[in-house]
Amino acid sequence: MDFFFKVSRTMYFCAAVFSASAVFHSTSPCQAEVIDPDSFALKLDENFDWLDVSARGPGTRWTAHTPWNGDFGDAQFTDPVPDFPFTVKNGVLRIEARKSADGKWKSGLLASTDANGDGFKQRYGYFEMRARFPAGEGVWPAFWLASRGVEKAIEVDVVEHYGHAPSQYTASLHIWDRKTPALSKSFHQSVPVVAGALSADFHTYGVAVQEDRIKYFLDRKEVWSIETPRELEHPFTILIDLGLGAGWPIDKTPNPSVMDVDYVRVWSLPPD
Repeated sequence: MDFFFKVSRTMYFCAAVFSASAVFHSTSPCQAEVIDPDSFALKLDENFDWLDVSARGPGTRWTAHTPWNGDFGDAQFTDPVPDFPFTVKNGVLRIEARKSADGKWKSGLLASTDANGDGFKQRYGYFEMRARFPAGEGVWPAFWLASRGVEKAIEVDVVEHYGHAPSQYTASLHIWDRKTPALSKSFHQSVPVVAGALSADFHTYGVAVQEDRIKYFLDRKEVWSIETPRELEHPFTILIDLGLGAGWPIDKTPNPSVMDVDYVRVWSLPPD
């Protein structure tokens, strides 16, 4: 039973009807399911009135590297220093990607656990970020969850936005086989939006992880749903980053490029 939706399902995938203020691209005259987490139990409330971060921990809410010390993309995720790559002003986190004097790009990533697994992590629940993305070719902002076991790792990409495609973003589920990589599986959903809307204003990107299903949301309207993999056995770490590249050229990427994050929140879900 879907306990938290205001509107009933009319289609498996459904975009909201277009209006002058809507972010969704008009694809069909139907209603999307809507989530309202206000009645849920709030477990993490990061409003970025200040930023508690260190390079790798321990003891801070965020660390500036993945817990498994993996880098990716064409910008190096750097240790935090004053005013770079993170700054906070008026309750908004600014993550900056900048090209240094040697021509190399540097940027920022936040993870909610350190290499020892200490920090915030949760297996099931509703995870949400409110953010505004940079515009321009080569930018690759993301909000994602990672659950790592000895043999399997589950990755839930709530949103990955590729700057060369301003009229869409990607939601994904990956089941990584750490012993036999060839057995890994990936599932993707392209979410159409009004061109440029994700960099023009703030929007919320959310995912509800239940025992039987994972549901993805844009501005609290469902945009995709997929069965929860049976391999999900461990809680998720939250990750936020401004990557560059992802296989796409970065020669025209604006320098600097900035991702603004208003908040990150996590709720537990009531039982069915």
